[in-house]
Amino acid sequence: MDYSNKNFPALKNSRLLDAANGKDVDKVPVWVMRQAGRYLPEFQAVRAKHDFFTVCRTPELACEVTLQPLRRYDHLDASIIFSDILVIPQALGMTVEMHPGQGPVFPKPLASPSEINELQEEGAVSRLLYVGQAITLTRHKIEGKVPLIGFTGAPFTLMGYMIEGGGSKTMSKTKEWLDKHSKDVHRLLSLLTRVIIDYLVMQVDSGAQLLQVFESSADHLSREQFAEVSAPYLKDIRTGVQKKLQEKSLEQVPMTVFAKGGGHSLDIQATMGYETIGLDWTVDPVEARKVVGDNITLQGNLDPQDLYKSPEEIKNLTKEMVQKFGKTRYIANLGHGITPQTPLESMTAFTEAVHEAL
Repeated sequence: MDYSNKNFPALKNSRLLDAANGKDVDKVPVWVMRQAGRYLPEFQAVRAKHDFFTVCRTPELACEVTLQPLRRYDHLDASIIFSDILVIPQALGMTVEMHPGQGPVFPKPLASPSEINELQEEGAVSRLLYVGQAITLTRHKIEGKVPLIGFTGAPFTLMGYMIEGGGSKTMSKTKEWLDKHSKDVHRLLSLLTRVIIDYLVMQVDSGAQLLQVFESSADHLSREQFAEVSAPYLKDIRTGVQKKLQEKSLEQVPMTVFAKGGGHSLDIQATMGYETIGLDWTVDPVEARKVVGDNITLQGNLDPQDLYKSPEEIKNLTKEMVQKFGKTRYIANLGHGITPQTPLESMTAFTEAVHEAL
């Protein structure tokens, strides 16, 4: 594969990009976080042969998995590259393993602020070129059917994993760092922000048409903490990506921020320069619209657990949700990633209902 070939097929379905940019759409666009993943038997078949991070690091495998949901579901308006937010800590020199039933594990998490000095910032993005290669390959293979989304974890979320050593229900070590090592926390967040900006620009250069930043751990932050350790860096990422794309004469792409559990800070999120704000399922669409105003697109926010209901119930709940958001500046999605045991027909019911709703 010639990864320098950016002569991509023309885009046939621009609903997602139009909605993100505030243009009129014929139907509300829909995609689902983690739509390429564990609920699909064809994904399980790939994983039976290959380790999780091997799939991420092999462009042909990442591309295959990215395309799987598009083959199965006709109503999807976007594709998201198959990868993981924790490829960034890996590129910084940390070991991350995926343990069955447990999720990601760092055998040696950051034990003290002095270990920040050991992170290998220089050349980090060059160690992530496999993500760019997967994006380029997928843009060709997708044949313009729908746009391709690139993504990253946000600095605070990545820092949490790097300190806790994996997912955490309490984030107690991270919170201890916030209290005791404030200066070092900001040093680490700044380092991650720099790497993330270059990583996202590389994704656009490779063919990503929209970018999403996942602040998956915002539910561990108060409004005050969000304003201190999340928002400034998220804003820097948005302005930094814009600036570097301009410098490199690359096309500007719309960006989405998704702060799970960050409903208390929607007004702050609305000032960060993102075209789209993702909402989790705890946020009321009508209230969210009042807070963020009419010039920002909203994305979300059906509870992933609702996909365990009957197809008829799913359709009713989905249509109700879409009607609350309305057709303007709205992208339908779940309020978090689809869960592994979700019945396949639930995705059909959900995506069909979005297109039928308005």
